[in-house]
Amino acid sequence: VQLQASGGGLVQAGDSLRLACVGSGRTFSNYNMGWFRQAPGKEREFVAAITWSGTTYYEDSVKGRFTISRDNAKNTVYLQMNSLKPEDTAVYYCNAVTLSGRYWGRGTQVTVSS
Repeated sequence: VQLQASGGGLVQAGDSLRLACVGSGRTFSNYNMGWFRQAPGKEREFVAAITWSGTTYYEDSVKGRFTISRDNAKNTVYLQMNSLKPEDTAVYYCNAVTLSGRYWGRGTQVTVSS
């Protein structure tokens, strides 16, 4: 499984960004997908996840601001990020959990200036 994330950038506090992650494979709809992030000097942390059936989960600090969604016809998972804060600055990674294992994509940098 190959994952390609995009959509990062440099924004100001309060702005929005939408990240996208395109996955390979004909069984994308069966994957549980997630977003993680890693800030400089910190451990990689969970941000949001969406199961194959559409159930969503969020880390507490992003609840109400971030929305994860998926379009199985496009093999894509999205992370809509609103009301961005400087503490959201990190490299964001897409993650897929499949029957054959867990896969990571290359990250996309999100920088939020104050």
